Amino acid sequence: MEREKSSNFHLLLLFFVVTVFIWSAIKPAGYKIWTMEVLPSLVVIIIVIATYKKFRLTSLSYLIITILSILTFIGGHFTYSEVPLFNWIKDYFDLKRNNYDRFGHFLKGLFAIVIREIYIRKSPVKKGFWLKFVILSTSLCISALYEIIEWLSTKIGRGGKAAKEFLGMQGDIWDSQWDMSLTFVGSILALIFLSKVHSRLLLKGSFSKI
Repeated sequence: MEREKSSNFHLLLLFFVVTVFIWSAIKPAGYKIWTMEVLPSLVVIIIVIATYKKFRLTSLSYLIITILSILTFIGGHFTYSEVPLFNWIKDYFDLKRNNYDRFGHFLKGLFAIVIREIYIRKSPVKKGFWLKFVILSTSLCISALYEIIEWLSTKIGRGGKAAKEFLGMQGDIWDSQWDMSLTFVGSILALIFLSKVHSRLLLKGSFSKI
């Protein structure tokens, strides 16, 4: 019964993801930049669906993947530097830039919980300092890899409009450092506030002993 309820919840999450994805694909700011922005989330979603029966994650992990995917689809539709709500915030508080990308990188720290689940269930490291260390290291590594991909896109695209929008620096030479730092801080906060809930869900699902 409990497994059936969780499956229904997962289907609901998938429905939200597909709905926002379809909306995102309708007349975006540009299809080239849209593809570049949403592709990483699409890859993750495909992997999650393909492995659902063999390696089912906790509902918390699926919820996090849903939130981050929707965040990416919104950014892909408008481009991260032109999301309307954050343009309004920019104008209202007289800020120098649209901070949707900063907000997004901070929330990407939530993915630390998904990383935590994979390590606990599939590696010998299951608790203590070293678990936290490898989670944070992996989270920072993924963030750095994304920044490298953004940089490479400007080289491959030869500085085209789509590549520059994908890079999304908005004139800030420290944009990459800000993005990685915010993801790192978000990862630390995710572990502090969500680890206990996550551990209970893992035990409830009898995935592994913590």
